[in-house]
Amino acid sequence: MWSFDMDLMGLALPLAYAVVLATSLYTFSTVYRKRKAARAANLAPWFPTHLQRNVYLSLLHLEPQEKQPKVPNSVLRAALLRRAVEDIHRIIKIRTAKQACSTLLQRGSVGDDLWQRFQRAEKDMEEELRDVVMEANALGSNWGQIIFQSAHEIASNTTLRQRLEEIQAQTDAEKAWWEGQRAAIEKELLAGSDNDNTVSKGKSPAPKSATSDEEAVLVEAISTSTPAVSIPAIPATPAGLKKKKGKK
Repeated sequence: MWSFDMDLMGLALPLAYAVVLATSLYTFSTVYRKRKAARAANLAPWFPTHLQRNVYLSLLHLEPQEKQPKVPNSVLRAALLRRAVEDIHRIIKIRTAKQACSTLLQRGSVGDDLWQRFQRAEKDMEEELRDVVMEANALGSNWGQIIFQSAHEIASNTTLRQRLEEIQAQTDAEKAWWEGQRAAIEKELLAGSDNDNTVSKGKSPAPKSATSDEEAVLVEAISTSTPAVSIPAIPATPAGLKKKKGKK
């Protein structure tokens, strides 16, 4: 009996240690999860307020009055389509930033708070897409299957138009810059030509070359001092002289 009591006493200490350890771990995990949830709830959202969603919900829940009729179905469809367009823009931003955020988190360049904000935004977008599809099916049969296709086309056209406007603005600025450069270059060229004309007018005529004068005097001296060479004429032999010599 005494040995059995000793065995129970020996087992009571490890059991008490295990119970205390399990209780401490449970309490710590519970408090940690609560603090983490509270901190995540206090984090700033990844995107600003969804204005298009708020407008659609306001129109949807607007109660008709005596002087104000019910909101037409076409207005609700237009508001929901604008909401879907904004969702497309946010999806593109999330897909673009996901790889960058993951890389920065692995390198330790950003904290866990940023990653939690991103995950929360990604989860909210999934719920938003499901909600938009359900609302589209409620407003029109099978509209939920094509609403995001239409929204994607509208978003692409809007982005393209904004890009063209930016290029046009840059073109106007560059054109004005080149006009200024051309005016400055023309001004410099005109100033340089005026300076050349002023210098050429102030110069005296160049004196005659002394070498040419000396050559002219030398030619005149040679022409006056050299006598004319006369070529003597060869006398013609008379024909009668030959006949007289033959008779002798």
